[in-house]
Amino acid sequence: MPDCSLVLGGPLFQLFRRAHLSGGALELLTWRILLTSLLAWLPLAVLSIFEGRAFGGNIKIPLLYDVENYARFLVALPVLIAAELVVHRRVSPVVRRFVERRVVSAEDLPKYEAAIRSAHRVRDSVAVEVALLVFIYTVGLWLWRNQLAVVLPTWYATPDSGHLNFTLAGYWYFFVSIPLFQFILARWYLRLVIWFRFLWQVSRLNLHLSAAHPDRSGGIGFLGNTSYAFGPILFAQGCVLSGLIASRVLYEGHNLLEYKMEAAGAIAFAVLFVLGPLVMFTPALERAKRRGSNEYGLLAVQYIAGFEEKWIRRGAQDTAELLGTGDIQSLADLGNSFGVIHEMKFVPFGVTDIIRLAATTAAPLLPLTLTLFSMDELLTRLIKVIL
Repeated sequence: MPDCSLVLGGPLFQLFRRAHLSGGALELLTWRILLTSLLAWLPLAVLSIFEGRAFGGNIKIPLLYDVENYARFLVALPVLIAAELVVHRRVSPVVRRFVERRVVSAEDLPKYEAAIRSAHRVRDSVAVEVALLVFIYTVGLWLWRNQLAVVLPTWYATPDSGHLNFTLAGYWYFFVSIPLFQFILARWYLRLVIWFRFLWQVSRLNLHLSAAHPDRSGGIGFLGNTSYAFGPILFAQGCVLSGLIASRVLYEGHNLLEYKMEAAGAIAFAVLFVLGPLVMFTPALERAKRRGSNEYGLLAVQYIAGFEEKWIRRGAQDTAELLGTGDIQSLADLGNSFGVIHEMKFVPFGVTDIIRLAATTAAPLLPLTLTLFSMDELLTRLIKVIL
């Protein structure tokens, strides 16, 4: 079977390898995190100190007080880099699991391997990553400048008649730091699209799904568990959102509750983006459940007819014969199988998966509650909830 990794490929991966910052299995993770974080943040600190905009002065947001800056480059960016190792270790085995568990039949194996190779061609494409970079330096920077940049005098720019007059640190921020972060994040969403495209191709195969499988998902419930591998990406998104809201609340005088709908929408979108595409397996699961109900229904009719003929109509010859038989246990097992089929889901994930991903995305937003309550008030409320 071909290589099964979402992350062991692409121009950036090859660049890290040539620079001896990565091995064939994503070694040297700490060095990659340090390099990218320092490249994004250290020049900002040096230039801001040089220009007198790091600690205070006549500006509203000095560099060292910029919560959004910390959240983006010193928390979210390292998490996005570290996520490569998590995704590689958790997703790669899943690709093999389709074959190991015989979900993909032997006759469909050539098509399955073709789907893997197709995914890797997109993953390794130079043209795709160059297009992504062009998109970041056009649409990405335009969106940041018009939608996300603050309108107060900061360490990186001073607003003037609707325009931003950048400082030296601001130019590095605008042309290097922001594009670097946006590229790493967009590259992750590209990988997610590659993953979902691969799963869509798999869902079109003649899959062997068992309605009586204990995972209540026809034997592909592992796809829901695999979604946790993308948790670090959602956590990083939550960090960025938390930093953005914190800046507006702390420096522009907004109230945290003004952003409750935006926060809820971002969390819902993140969870939907990761789990939503798995509904592509719904038609196959529905067919498996219908087929399982029919097949096990026929088996139940035949078994119960024989059971009743043997033990009810003719009756047991003696009590010892009845107590020692396995027929009753088999009847109970058949009933359990029917229960599993009845409880079978039409999606390969459950409510627990949704809650965990939502909690992962929302976790970075929790410190923002300190803007509503003092620490004493918050602890008192938590104690009341617990007790």
